This record gives sequence, C-alpha cells and structure tokens, in this order.
Amino acid sequence: MYLAIAGNIGVGKSTLTGILAERYRLHPVFEAVDENPYLEDFYLDMPRYAFHSQIFFLTKRLRQHLTEVNANERVIQDRTIYEDAAIFARNLFEEGVMEARDYRSYCQLYQAIAAALRPPDLLIYLRAEVATLRARIAERGRSYEASISTDYLARLNDLYERWIEGYDLSERLVIESDETDFSDPADLAHLLDLLGRHGLTVPP
Repeated sequence: MYLAIAGNIGVGKSTLTGILAERYRLHPVFEAVDENPYLEDFYLDMPRYAFHSQIFFLTKRLRQHLTEVNANERVIQDRTIYEDAAIFARNLFEEGVMEARDYRSYCQLYQAIAAALRPPDLLIYLRAEVATLRARIAERGRSYEASISTDYLARLNDLYERWIEGYDLSERLVIESDETDFSDPADLAHLLDLLGRHGLTVPP
C-alpha cells in the first residue's frame, strides 16, 4: 500500500502523515522542506530562485521514491512529485516568475522522471480555505514562511482544485480540513472509517 497526502502549504499533511504512519504501520516519507538550501531565498526573491528551488524539490522527491517509496511495501508520503509540477512550478510560470525556457526544461525533466515512478494506491487530498492555511502557517512559526502572501496561497488553492479534478492515477479521497482536527478522536475516527472503505487496514 502506497498512500500519498496532497494539499496546500499549512493544510496539515505532515501531521496526518505521522498519525497514519503510526496507526497503519506505514513507512513515512516527509517533504524535505527544511533541507532546501534555496527556500528562504526563494520566498524573498522568487524570480531569481524559482528554478533552483523547484529543481531541488524534484531531485529530492526522485531520491525519496527510489530509496523509500519503491523500497517499502507499506509507505505514506507527505506531498507528491505531481504537485511539484502541476501546482508549484506551474504557478511560478503562469505568474511570470519562472522564465518559459526554465519551465520547459523543468517539465521535460519532470515528465521523464514521473513516467518511471510508482503511483499511489490512494491519494488523500486535504482541502482548506486560505484563512485556515494562514492560521496554521503562523502557528508553526517558520520564519521563511512569514512572507507568504494571501494571494499566493489563493493561486495555489486554485491550481490544486484544477489538478485534483483531473487526477486519475489512483483512487482519491478528498477531506475538507477547515473544520477537521485530527487530534480530535471523533474527527480521526471519521477519517479512519473512510480509509477502511478504501481498503486500508491495520496489518496483523
């Protein structure tokens, strides 16, 4: 079972990844946000560092797939490689932040990589309004995220909705997370019931 969790910045992917990894004895693969040497510079000067930052994430995601996703029968991943291309890189190009030449090069590399990767068995998409995202981003207190604008989060949300509408690589489960607290037993029980209907069980 390869379970993937998708969603915008601050929506709760990492928290849910940890909870489900422990519950279902899945190997967790977390996004390498704090390892990206370009990320702080990117948020301060997006045009200069957009391509560098996206290439780092793409490279790191490939390495994670080869060493952790492909190597484990039961695995859960915090954000997918598909979001890197369909959401973040695409937004940078559409907003004129990433040059067309760089975007074409990025897409060619992404397409070559994605074709060889193991797709998820189930994708969980966490959906939330921008106000919720901003509150959660502020709560976790990462200094380089302080400059993330409301407009940027809104554009990402729009791209996420377009992407999830056409997603067809696996089964998908959409969770409205504005009013969901996975530390609340009732909310968690509801999610576990939904996952059970999609065939996810605790191994013996």
